Amino acid sequence: MTITGSCECNAVTYSITESSVYVYACHCLNCQTRSGSAFAEHAMVSDSSFTFEGGTTGYKRSENGIEFEEVFCAICHTRIFNRNSLLPDMIFLRAGTLAGSQTLDPIAHIWISRKQAWIALPKGIPVFAESPTPEEFGAAIHAAEQRGQG
Repeated sequence: MTITGSCECNAVTYSITESSVYVYACHCLNCQTRSGSAFAEHAMVSDSSFTFEGGTTGYKRSENGIEFEEVFCAICHTRIFNRNSLLPDMIFLRAGTLAGSQTLDPIAHIWISRKQAWIALPKGIPVFAESPTPEEFGAAIHAAEQRGQG
């Protein structure tokens, strides 16, 4: 199964050769600032399963010894994905760029210690005060699969 997505103007398109993607909502201050919203939705996929076409531009930054690269469409400036030196084999897609993104429910909410007070989180979905460990995120994926997500 191939999962696809694009920027707003369709100048950048991508495909993922994984059978499922798991979306999570991040409430950290960086995501709030960079999205201009209360949280951002991401899908984490392996770099080896991800290909994209089209002109991009990027922004690199460093924080707490971790290097980050944000990748945008060079025309419409939609942020498509980012990657970091902590997990160099992973791509963090902006979930709203996925085809059919409106049908994807987050499997977890992370960084809820920074969540906007007015946001009510759904019951039964894992929540994490900060970033989950790989084992905790794996358990959230397993729980989502048990609920029929993914």
